Amino acid sequence: MIWKVPEIIVLLSRLFRLQPGDLIMTGTPSGVGPVSIGDTLEGRVEGVGELMTKVIGR
Repeated sequence: MIWKVPEIIVLLSRLFRLQPGDLIMTGTPSGVGPVSIGDTLEGRVEGVGELMTKVIGR
């Protein structure tokens, strides 16, 4: 990662009111390609929940 986790939290907390349970998505692992219109992105944290979103165009 380019920035350390505490640096990311400091920057984001200047821009947004961070609350317990907020997720900070920092990027993708190596080997993952670009996101395109029509793609569905999924994320989950065991014991917490799931998040799914579809990429749409203008």
